[in-house]
Order: sequence, then C-alpha cells, then structure tokens
Amino acid sequence: MKLATAERTLLPMDSDYEDLTECGLSDELEQKLLNTQRECVFMWTNQLGEAFGVVHAYLPKDGKIWMTAAARRKRISAIKRFPRASVCINGSGTAIGGGKTVTYKGNCVVHDDRETKDWFYPEFSQYLNAENEQAATMFQSFLDSPQRVIIEFTPDYKLSFDGSLMWARSPGVRPEPK
Repeated sequence: MKLATAERTLLPMDSDYEDLTECGLSDELEQKLLNTQRECVFMWTNQLGEAFGVVHAYLPKDGKIWMTAAARRKRISAIKRFPRASVCINGSGTAIGGGKTVTYKGNCVVHDDRETKDWFYPEFSQYLNAENEQAATMFQSFLDSPQRVIIEFTPDYKLSFDGSLMWARSPGVRPEPK
C-alpha cells in the first residue's frame, strides 16, 4: 500500500515532541507491519455522527484492507450510509513490537456477491491460519454463511509513527525496558 508521503531527514529534537512529522514509518516497515499483524482497529461514524470502532481481523491485498462481518452488524449499515472509515494497525503483539503504528482514512464498499466470497474466504482463512491448514479450512467453512458480507477498505490518506525514530532523535530520555 503506497500513499504519498514526503521524504524526510531525521533531525535531533531540541526540547519537545510537538512536531513528530519526521517520525513516520518507512514504506518498507509499513509493508512489514501490514503483512505481519493480523488485527486492526476499524473505525466508522454511527448514525449520530459519533466515532466508533472495534478490533477486526483483516487481509491486506492489492493496496486495500479486507474484512468480514455479519450483515446485521451496525458497522455494516453505518458504512453503507456513509462509506468513510479509518483503520489503525499497531505492531504490539508482533515481532515488530509496539511504538510502530499506521492509521489510514478511506472509503468502504460492502460486498455480498459469491465471486468476492469465493476468493476472499480462502485467502483470509489462510492468512489468519497460515501454519494450520486444517484450522484454515474449518474457519473458512464457518465464515461462508448466508448473511456474511465482506468490507473492502481503500485508503486515501495515512498517518504513521515509528517510536524508535522519536527515541533516536532524543537520546538519553528513552525509558528503560522492563
């Protein structure tokens, strides 16, 4: 997933963390994060205009983030009504580690057609259960239900952060690891 970002030169911090624009993830680290993590926070706007979100398993594919849910979930009617949403992915719980995050804004399309389900369910199941083919097959069979839909999220803006760059710019202030 490549979105426009400016090239940056890492400069030392003088006295505060007010401007962290130079602390974004590199394109390579962003891709590694997307392909390593299995869960994101998916956020949308409800009927009252309030922000809401849930932790969601996802599949990164072709510059998009794909998810699935039961059609009766409130998030589905919300994104059909107003397709703008956000996705946040963090490295916590992975070998990448915490302090590395990317948030995307973009548009959603809800799919309920057989063609999309036929490619998505096997790929998604394999992505989440790469080391256990039997579990992937069983998971796929549970997903393929009549009232399940697939969310296609296409990002058009990103904001990322690499905490290690912030610490590198301010040596001597990093907390000691526990």
